Amino acid sequence: QVQLVESGGGLVQAGGSLRLSCAASGGTSSNYAMGWFRQAPGKEREFVAAISWIGGTILYADSVKGRFTISRDNDKNTVYLQMNSLTPEDTALYYCAARKFYLVHATTHTDDYGYWGQGTQVTVSS
Repeated sequence: QVQLVESGGGLVQAGGSLRLSCAASGGTSSNYAMGWFRQAPGKEREFVAAISWIGGTILYADSVKGRFTISRDNDKNTVYLQMNSLTPEDTALYYCAARKFYLVHATTHTDDYGYWGQGTQVTVSS
């Protein structure tokens, strides 16, 4: 069973930056693609970014392209989400997720991810 713990959320003014981290532990393998998703109040959970096991494939939602950067450090079993030029529309609970069945390819679909963290809140004030 993979455990994921997010950190780095907080309150920031519009135009500011935050860096989220997600530490992974447990499981029978550490080789799997990782993703970030977010859920705003009253809305469905949506894809933000994903990265393959080796990091050769990186995917972004159109709404964050050019502002957010996903990366990973496999030696530390940690994935990061650098968020720049934040807007109030980025306010949400951000979740880290790991692919089901230890699959290594990044995808944008929520159902492809079987392990989830508890979420970290990001609030952007105008």
